[in-house]
Amino acid sequence: MNMTTLTQLPSTGFLRLHQVLEYYPVSRSTWWAGVKSGRYPQSVKLGPRMTAWKAEDIRALIESQNFNKG
Repeated sequence: MNMTTLTQLPSTGFLRLHQVLEYYPVSRSTWWAGVKSGRYPQSVKLGPRMTAWKAEDIRALIESQNFNKG
């Protein structure tokens, strides 16, 4: 991931799954398996059929991955 993309990530708020996968490109099934295993952040239910993730949690995940790479 380049820093331009990371700067476009909102600092607060919620991201839906399709938005999360734009910043952290893995398959949907890989993402859900990672959420279940604790590798990726837990989701937040915003409604009966609406799941999202905190932008802060996604930013922290990306930054921790970038830190580990280099």
